Amino acid sequence: MHALVIEPQAFTACDIEDALRDIGYTSFDFAMTTEDAIAAAAEHRPDLITAAVQLTPGCGIRTVESICSEQPVPVVFITHEEKVVRQRDPEVPVVKKQPFLVRALSEAVAVARAHPPRKRKPDSPS
Repeated sequence: MHALVIEPQAFTACDIEDALRDIGYTSFDFAMTTEDAIAAAAEHRPDLITAAVQLTPGCGIRTVESICSEQPVPVVFITHEEKVVRQRDPEVPVVKKQPFLVRALSEAVAVARAHPPRKRKPDSPS
């Protein structure tokens, strides 16, 4: 299984990779910016996306919406900004960042994969 990790902090991205490997993900793309994430998803469609909300430059929520506008992908946000994510999409799993708990990420991935993802419209209130 392939995961796209959208995360501006390298150490956090490595922790996410380790946690996802433990639950069966075998290949990864990493992106720190919106442009890199969209390009990575276009080149190799992920089975899962994990995303931070704040990117430099960019917004993780809008990035995910753009990637998922044509073909839905299960998503887990890893952020301090749970309230911002919930305002856009109350059903998407959110894991608290720093420190994120491996168990919490594993549970959030299970939830994201169990519920059929839906297309996300860029810039919609969701």
